[in-house]
Amino acid sequence: MSATASSSPLIQLRRLSCERDGRCLFAGLDLELGAGKAVQVEGANGSGKTTLLRTLIGSASDYRGEILWRGEPLPRALPQMRSALLYIGHQAGVRRGLTPLENLAWYGATEDEALAALEQVDLYGFEYSPCQQLSAGQNRRVALARLYLPNAPQLWILDEPLAALDVAGVSSLQGQMACHLGRGGAILFTSHQPVALANLQHVDLADYAPAGEGEYVHA
Repeated sequence: MSATASSSPLIQLRRLSCERDGRCLFAGLDLELGAGKAVQVEGANGSGKTTLLRTLIGSASDYRGEILWRGEPLPRALPQMRSALLYIGHQAGVRRGLTPLENLAWYGATEDEALAALEQVDLYGFEYSPCQQLSAGQNRRVALARLYLPNAPQLWILDEPLAALDVAGVSSLQGQMACHLGRGGAILFTSHQPVALANLQHVDLADYAPAGEGEYVHA
């Protein structure tokens, strides 16, 4: 897979508006994400960042506008999109009764692959400990270890992946994200902190905050 494998976007958003609990969070969002590209979604708490990600993966359906995967609309194209998707949300999504090794084996990793990935996220020595005995931060790193497995899915959608990481962890993850883009992957993520990626596109949901009936801030 190379960054130039396809010139057409993987994801397209057309005039997307999302609601939560009957309140419009943002409106009129247009966005394209292609192979080898990354988009950082920014905005204050409550602006709709997590809702946007959950909408893209099909976990939230209260939206207007179009979401296209390789030119095909969701929800029809959702199975194809999910087959190419790695999503890590606010919750770690770790099976707490399993060890870190067993969690990664659930995603098809061999023991050697899982050990190497866990070492990358500084979990050496915790491979055989049940995740229920690990801290919240360690469980978060178990989830992030999926990003270090070989043959990771092309599209990464990540909600605050740098949260609770130390300086070394942030540097390691940024390097892995850059490697993924270099292999033709695509990343859409939220973060409150700056991320060092070449040609990173920024989308601030404050620019799409609803200004009134039928209106939005972004021109």
